[in-house]
Amino acid sequence: MRKSYRVKKEAEFQTVFTQGKSYANRQFVVYVLEKPNQEHFRVGLSVGKKIGNAVARNWVKRRIRQSLTELKPQLKQDCDFLVIARPTVSWMEMKELKGHLVHVLKIAQVLDEE
Repeated sequence: MRKSYRVKKEAEFQTVFTQGKSYANRQFVVYVLEKPNQEHFRVGLSVGKKIGNAVARNWVKRRIRQSLTELKPQLKQDCDFLVIARPTVSWMEMKELKGHLVHVLKIAQVLDEE
C-alpha cells in the first residue's frame, strides 16, 4: 500500500485515536474518523508487543496490509481509520486473519457490503 494511504504522523494517529469512533471484535479494534473532503482513505496500523517479537509483529502487519490492499476498491474513501491488532491474531493464517478484519471493517461501516 502506498504511503499516501497511511496515517504516518504520531499527531494524526492520536487524532484518529481520540476523536474517532471505535469498533471491535475479538481480533481487532478499529477507530474511524470521518474526513469528508479527503481524496482517499488513510489507514494506521498498531501491532503491540503482546503479539510477539519483531518478526511476529511484522508478519501480522504484512498480512493486514495485504488484506487492505485486496479490499481497497470496497473501502470507504472519505475517512481515516486505525487497525489495532489483538494478541489472538499472532497465530492466524492469512485467510482467517482477513476474514476477521473484513468482519470488523463491516461493523465499522468502512467496508461496503458486497
